[in-house]
Amino acid sequence: MSRSYPEPSAPPPLAEGGLRVTPLGGVGEIGRNMTVFEHDGKLLVVDCGVLFPEDDQPGVDLILPDFDAIRGRLDDVVAIVLTHGHEDHIGAVPYLLRERGDIPVVGSRLTLAFVASKLREHRLRDVPTHVVAEGDVLQMGPFEIELVAVNHSIPDALAVAIRTVAGVVLHTGDFKMDQLPLDGRITDLRAFARLGEQGVDLFLTDSTNADVPGFTTTERDITPALDRAFAASSGRIVVACFASHVHRVQQVLDAAVRHGRQVAYIGRSMVRNMAIARELGYLHVPDGVLVDGRKIGDHRPEDLVLVSTGSQGEPMAALSRMAGSTHDRVDIVEGDTVVLASSMIPGNESAIYRVIDGLTRLGARVVHQGNALVHVSGHASAGELLYCYNVVRPSHVMPVHGEVRHLHANAALARATGVPADRVLLVEDGDVVDLVDGRASVVGRVDCGYVYVDGSSVGAVTEAELEDRRILRDEGFISVIVAIDSGTGTIITGPSVQARGFAEDDAVLAEVVPRITEALTTALGDGVRDPHQLQQVMRRTVGRWVSGAHRRRPMILPVVLEA
Repeated sequence: MSRSYPEPSAPPPLAEGGLRVTPLGGVGEIGRNMTVFEHDGKLLVVDCGVLFPEDDQPGVDLILPDFDAIRGRLDDVVAIVLTHGHEDHIGAVPYLLRERGDIPVVGSRLTLAFVASKLREHRLRDVPTHVVAEGDVLQMGPFEIELVAVNHSIPDALAVAIRTVAGVVLHTGDFKMDQLPLDGRITDLRAFARLGEQGVDLFLTDSTNADVPGFTTTERDITPALDRAFAASSGRIVVACFASHVHRVQQVLDAAVRHGRQVAYIGRSMVRNMAIARELGYLHVPDGVLVDGRKIGDHRPEDLVLVSTGSQGEPMAALSRMAGSTHDRVDIVEGDTVVLASSMIPGNESAIYRVIDGLTRLGARVVHQGNALVHVSGHASAGELLYCYNVVRPSHVMPVHGEVRHLHANAALARATGVPADRVLLVEDGDVVDLVDGRASVVGRVDCGYVYVDGSSVGAVTEAELEDRRILRDEGFISVIVAIDSGTGTIITGPSVQARGFAEDDAVLAEVVPRITEALTTALGDGVRDPHQLQQVMRRTVGRWVSGAHRRRPMILPVVLEA
């Protein structure tokens, strides 16, 4: 999933009184959301999230936005405003605060509670936070910020209206227009309309479902499908969803009560987040329904529902370990039912289907989005976006949060409602947009590549190293060890050739040994004594052989020992 970006073209200085908008993630991809607003010498950051790795990024835990574009100006950042508590919007906050720990963080009650637990994990203390709610207006440096309620797949989501002398920007964050939400909190279209009447100069809109016709299904429609899955199960039920999907967990708790079952949370992030949601009153747990996930062995499987992490096939998450029979407390057996109550994030399909296959092989019945209505999207479909464009009537539109096809579909919707084509800005991460004198335009680019988190290392893994890892995973490696007498220019021992992940029978390697010996003898006879040069001789010899004989390209690790 490595991305190539156009070459940066340094933007000009921002015109006096202008507003600069620079997405550093989340535009042209789903995840890593981060947008920087600049005005009057100050910066405002909206969201700071992570992207999760795909199969072609082995060993990577998280992918961060590239902070280089603002690293030299961190003292100018007046706040980080968070639209909601999903990882792709808050997961990188601790990494930015590592670089300047006193940046104020603004967000709703639940969002900041999720962030607080992350800050504790990163040992970040005394970070200033500002809890806000819909309708609040606050001044952060030269930016006036108004928060607007929006409905999403997590409670307490907010849109952000940003006012400066350059104009008004309305950023929807992630949203949809569920008219019957489980918590009764709908997207505030009256506020959208009021802002539209006042004049929205630039409208940043969620694009994730822009290519889906109609309106997103209401969350309430999932309840009958959950009831059917519960009623048909004679064994244990496992429901996998995002650890932040409070609404879905509430539906599972309510279904468990209706079907006479108890519930246990499986997965550290699930336990943590649901405890926070319950403490703050966003999750209502009926008396007696919750049991300790560490003591599920004390209960009959047919009496239990396990709410688990791992709905995206993450290798170390609870559900993947269940599918691989490596979970320390849960063994999937014939008669169990597993419900994947989430969508497939683009890029995760292969990993998810591997988990489904593993669970099926163990005898479980797997219920998922493809065969039952057990998940609805948290994002507005085309009909909802059209409605919003007609309500807001923005001067300019900049589709955000989505892959390229989603951005283009969203742009087409904006044009269909009458936004002039030259005022619909199709940009990607790193593009710099200036709003000056009522006109918005792309004025340049900044670097915004992927920053990889590998264990405790941030930014140390390069694309070249990832390519080496992919080769090791897909093609294996061949090691060649030889000892030489540098004085006489003769081979003392070897070459010894070994392989891993290349051939099951090491005997196939025997035919390359004479070739290596001949190539080394020739090089030594020509006076070559430098170990690095001799290693290159061995690498070329093995590379030509393995390519010609086996059509493979394993990693080749030559070692020359001098006596």
